[in-house]
Amino acid sequence: MTKVDFYTGSEDKLRTACQLSQKAMQNGLRVLLHVPDEATADKLDKLLWHFPPTAFMPHCRSLEAGAATMPIVIGYDETFPHSELLISLHNVCLPFFSRFERVIEIVSQEVEDAKLGRERYGFYRDRGYEMRHFDLRQKQGA
Repeated sequence: MTKVDFYTGSEDKLRTACQLSQKAMQNGLRVLLHVPDEATADKLDKLLWHFPPTAFMPHCRSLEAGAATMPIVIGYDETFPHSELLISLHNVCLPFFSRFERVIEIVSQEVEDAKLGRERYGFYRDRGYEMRHFDLRQKQGA
C-alpha cells in the first residue's frame, strides 16, 4: 500500500520539492514531480538547473525519451516513467497516487493551501494509508 508523507509549513513549495527530490535521489529513489500545468513545470525545470548551487540534479520532462532512466522527472499529464516516489504539487489528491510506492504532499503556509492540505490529509487518513507528517516551520526556526 502507498505510504504518504506530508510536509507542511513550506515557505516555497517548488524549493521544498527540489530539496526533497535531492534527498530522494541521494537515497537511490526515482522521483516524479507532478505539477498542475506547463507553466509550473517550466518554473520547476529552471529551478532544478540551479538547485543546489554546488551540484547537478539530472532531470527531464515525463514525455522526453530519457524519462525512464532519469532520477528526477517533471510531469503534468498521466505519463509515469516509474512508480517509486510521487511528489505532488497539486491542491487535490491525484487520482493515480496509489500507483506509487510513496507520495509526498507539500503544503505551504498560505491559509487556503493549508485548508486544502488538511482535506488531502483527511482523504488519505480516512482510507487507511500509512502516513507521516513533517512540519517544516520547526526546521526553519531551528
